[in-house]
Amino acid sequence: MENVMTPAVLDSDRLVIVPTEHFAQVAAECIGRLIEDAAARAHVALAGGNTPRAVYQALSQMRLPWDRMDIYFGDERAVPPSDPQSNYRMARETLLDVTPIPPAQIHRMFTERSDLEAAAADYAACLPDRLDLIVLGIGEDGHTASLFPGSPALDERARKVVVVEAPKPPHRRLTVTPPVIASAYAKIVLASGAEKARAVACALSATSEIRECPAQLARDGTWIMDRAAAALIRSKSQAGT
Repeated sequence: MENVMTPAVLDSDRLVIVPTEHFAQVAAECIGRLIEDAAARAHVALAGGNTPRAVYQALSQMRLPWDRMDIYFGDERAVPPSDPQSNYRMARETLLDVTPIPPAQIHRMFTERSDLEAAAADYAACLPDRLDLIVLGIGEDGHTASLFPGSPALDERARKVVVVEAPKPPHRRLTVTPPVIASAYAKIVLASGAEKARAVACALSATSEIRECPAQLARDGTWIMDRAAAALIRSKSQAGT
């Protein structure tokens, strides 16, 4: 593959900008390398939404140590696991059902339960002390996982998983909290499409606030973007012009 990084990001090894047609493969390869580098067992939290779908499909074609992975989720909508809006269903169809990950090592959020507070507590109890990798997305409003701008969950420092009310349906969700993201050994943020450009620029800005752009929580992670999503990023050399 040709060198697909653009001059705007050559001053940072955490920002990977690729043409849209290479996005899924490059992201999958980056995730795969981090999984292979995990010491004995890889504890990986997956993102939901539309952007990771093609990435998971590409990841499923790779030769990886599937038997030593434990799979978790960064957030989930309060819907049954068969619902089209379920993050688990998307991951199951694109990755989990087509790879030999032992079912006992797949840990989904039981958001169909009537008592979501209990579901949150139970999920927090099953999380490892630190994730080896958390895969995150970014919304047009700057949210990541189900941590939305202005959410009280952004102030959470004790609990690992909480119930939140999202501004768009399905409104009730479970999400990991800032300490889970902060403690992860590695973070990958996936961003694709021009509609994400403003949120990406805000998240990577040193002057933005987490409460206005929660994806800032993963500012120190590796950001894999197509050129449209990275359109408003300026390099260090451009910053003084």
